[in-house]
Amino acid sequence: MPRAAALALLLASATACANDVPEADWSSGLLPKGVTEQGNVVESLWNGAWIAALATGAVVLALILWACIFHRKRKKSAELPPQVRYNLPIEIFYTLVPLVMVSVFFFYTARDSNTLEKVSATPDVKVKVEAFQWSWRFTTEVGGKKLTPVVGQPVSDYRQGPQLVLPVGKTVQFDLSSPDVIHSFWVPAFRFKRDVIPGIKEGNPGRTFEVKTLNEPGVYAGRCAELCGVDHSRMLFSVKLVAQDEYDKYLAQAGSTQ
Repeated sequence: MPRAAALALLLASATACANDVPEADWSSGLLPKGVTEQGNVVESLWNGAWIAALATGAVVLALILWACIFHRKRKKSAELPPQVRYNLPIEIFYTLVPLVMVSVFFFYTARDSNTLEKVSATPDVKVKVEAFQWSWRFTTEVGGKKLTPVVGQPVSDYRQGPQLVLPVGKTVQFDLSSPDVIHSFWVPAFRFKRDVIPGIKEGNPGRTFEVKTLNEPGVYAGRCAELCGVDHSRMLFSVKLVAQDEYDKYLAQAGSTQ
């Protein structure tokens, strides 16, 4: 079998069981389709970092090639090429340029991190996420009304796991907790994940985050992104985004705990 065909077969086999892998898009830096405003912030930072990294790599490569071509020892000459050590202007340049680059990276990273960590006092929807070995428990609160929790079990297909139904165009706040080990709440379409660490008390900002859903109805895969035990790979769930009228019907049909 030709090497290319063998590689294609290996890749197909390796991804055959991962039916929750979203399709990546080159225009968004190979990130999955985003369904939140915060996802757009992540895409902007991600693409900016790649552009800066590629530009830096191009400059470094050009300097290496320039040095190799124009500052190498010639075979027919016993003299060394011109040396630039102890050149104060160049050494200052070598120090200031990386410092400016790192400062710019830090500024945009800190700015976007603050945006991603913001939570509002009155979100439209609150969701208590309880991660356990090896599934999820979702308790949704809307307008002071808590819905009957959705509890899952380990599955091989995310469509068979517990489903969290949310409205489009709304602010959703998540509160994460775990009774056993560290898990990680990850919805690739959110372009964001947060570790679920046991022992963090309720009200601590380390266990909450918030997203503003876009007008992108659909069913999106979710999983645990932290190796948490024997059935970690089956700790799957889904998030269903629906229009407001459909969400109102869902609320009317869903049971309530109060």
